[in-house]
Amino acid sequence: MKAKGQDFARGLPKSVTQASIFFFCGPDEAGASAAANKIVEAMPDAGERVELSGSDLKRDPAMLGDEARSSSLFGDSRHIFVRANGDEAHDALKALIETGEVGGGDAAPVLVVATSATDKSRTAKLLEKRPDALVAMFYPPDLSSVAVSVRAMADAAGLRLGGDLAERIARGASLDVRLAQSEVDKLALYLDASSQSPKTASIEDYAEIGATNEEDGFGPVVGAVLGGELGKLPAELKRMRELGLNPVGLLLAIERRAALLAQIAARIGPRGSIDNLDRGEKARLGIFWKEEREVRGQLARWNRVKLDRLIPRLVALHQNLLSNSQTAELLLAHDLTEIARFAAKR
Repeated sequence: MKAKGQDFARGLPKSVTQASIFFFCGPDEAGASAAANKIVEAMPDAGERVELSGSDLKRDPAMLGDEARSSSLFGDSRHIFVRANGDEAHDALKALIETGEVGGGDAAPVLVVATSATDKSRTAKLLEKRPDALVAMFYPPDLSSVAVSVRAMADAAGLRLGGDLAERIARGASLDVRLAQSEVDKLALYLDASSQSPKTASIEDYAEIGATNEEDGFGPVVGAVLGGELGKLPAELKRMRELGLNPVGLLLAIERRAALLAQIAARIGPRGSIDNLDRGEKARLGIFWKEEREVRGQLARWNRVKLDRLIPRLVALHQNLLSNSQTAELLLAHDLTEIARFAAKR
């Protein structure tokens, strides 16, 4: 079966319930990942999450079937989440299907997010006509489509948003639906909103939890943290305290830069370079000439795997800051130091 990336903007297509293998591809890695996470959340019993890489499956195609047909440590259900590049997972998926057809037994749901692959790839062709598989391609979103997704997120969280605010959240998240979801979650937490007790959110409410802009002095701290500049970081953290920079605002600035790095990494691929992008592509991604040198340095330190670990940590830290406002500055300083150390490792 096939679906369109935009089918996931407001919810899940009906075909999702019939599938146990999902192959999400295309240049919008953030949208593909968000759709995969939506599917997991909608599972009646998702159970344990087992993460595999496409490179591991390429080396050992039998690994996928072994994991999908194994029980979790505690006997609970499980699902398999694969991050692949191109057709790395093709042979593993083919082996999984073939062993199932000759009586290999039931397998856990498998979700594959494949950057640099398309719906014309070998893997997509393998799956698209199967009733138990779903293939969807995700294109880079525009502002209006992400704003629609934000409105849907808000409805689910018990928030009433106007169109202007939905667009502001989409723009502030650099059109990354994962970060947009974290912004909606934080706004719902701030307003104590829920599906049972909906609240109307205003632009002023969002301003209370959001970052302003680089004029607040966030830039040097962002650069020191994501650039792994351990020598500069103590002075920047001291400046943060002296200037009374808003901890939540500063963290959101770091989230935005992390989202930008993730978008660039997905666009250029594992062996690509910013040099391969023309001026228009750089502008659409948000790479401005004043920041390009800094972005290049940060991109060299944050590959796709490291970014996949960083972004959920930033989201969790943001929620922690909102819940512990009195110690937010201390919590932020500690975690930024850890992140900078991680960035400094080659």
